[in-house]
Amino acid sequence: MISVLAQERLLGAALGSIFTGMVVFEQRRSIYKSISDTQPQLNSQFQQVREPIFGKEARSELARMWNKGVDQAFGPAIQYLSSHGW
Repeated sequence: MISVLAQERLLGAALGSIFTGMVVFEQRRSIYKSISDTQPQLNSQFQQVREPIFGKEARSELARMWNKGVDQAFGPAIQYLSSHGW
């Protein structure tokens, strides 16, 4: 048989677990509610800021420089593989 002391400890652990679960549930619910309340505000802020960081010329120059760098870095390896039938 379970002693009275063990029963009290078991009851205390069960009640503590239930209380902790309720507190965690309420905290999560309030967090999710606050997120859903601010979501429309964030969406409208992001829709207003749709300007590109760089202009069209800067993007094309960046792409050209990227391609040139890739060609210089991997060009010899590509030539080697091409000459060996890959």
